Amino acid sequence: MATRLVQINMKARNDSALGGFWAQTLGWGVSSEGPGVTNLEPLGFGYPDPVAVCVDLVISPEPKTVKNRVHVDLATTSAAQQAQLVTRLKDLGATPVDIGQGDVPWTILADPEGNEFCVLEPRPRYRDTGPIAAVVVDCADPRAMASFWDSAMDWTLHEVTDDSAVLRSAQGVGPYLEFIRTPDVKTGWNRVHLDVRPYPGDDPQAEAARLRALGATAVDLGQSDIPWTVLADPEGNEFCLLAPG
Repeated sequence: MATRLVQINMKARNDSALGGFWAQTLGWGVSSEGPGVTNLEPLGFGYPDPVAVCVDLVISPEPKTVKNRVHVDLATTSAAQQAQLVTRLKDLGATPVDIGQGDVPWTILADPEGNEFCVLEPRPRYRDTGPIAAVVVDCADPRAMASFWDSAMDWTLHEVTDDSAVLRSAQGVGPYLEFIRTPDVKTGWNRVHLDVRPYPGDDPQAEAARLRALGATAVDLGQSDIPWTVLADPEGNEFCLLAPG
């Protein structure tokens, strides 16, 4: 058994408005499975497909108070396209963010609700990822995170060092999943988290038990009668194990 990363979940005070920003940013379509939920995926996309990691925005009244530990990096193909994208995103409501990055070739912005993301300079690794180059997770120990997530999912571990770990879908398509060492300590629950899904026919309870045996822990958010299981990875980052599909 194994899971695969299918989407990121982003809490939002206004899921529809924030979904509109990200739909225009990514060039994706918008749908909804119910009030308070906005779903984004590429036009003509057949979910789930490793060619893309989708975005679900879910309404939440709690304000953002700290830097997100999970964010997306956007890919560009040229310096000119990077500059044009940054300008377009500012026009859509993004704002520059200074997190002490200094003089770097990428641009850090925040969406209209303050969620940080990066517009990267052109990099050969991301030439075929689609608009999202990588889903990036802050962590204290990339090697430990690589060990857990490499076993948790059927994605391929491309590299791991003391400072970073990089995975990508087993099919070699779509964005990367990257764990970057940072000194920041996790405080509170993550407003942006990963959603993973087992394959059709898998036993979700058995898969949850397998993930706990690898080092995940159960998380009780006070929800009941839901078709997914909330867990946390070895560094406490919440993620959802969705129903097989």
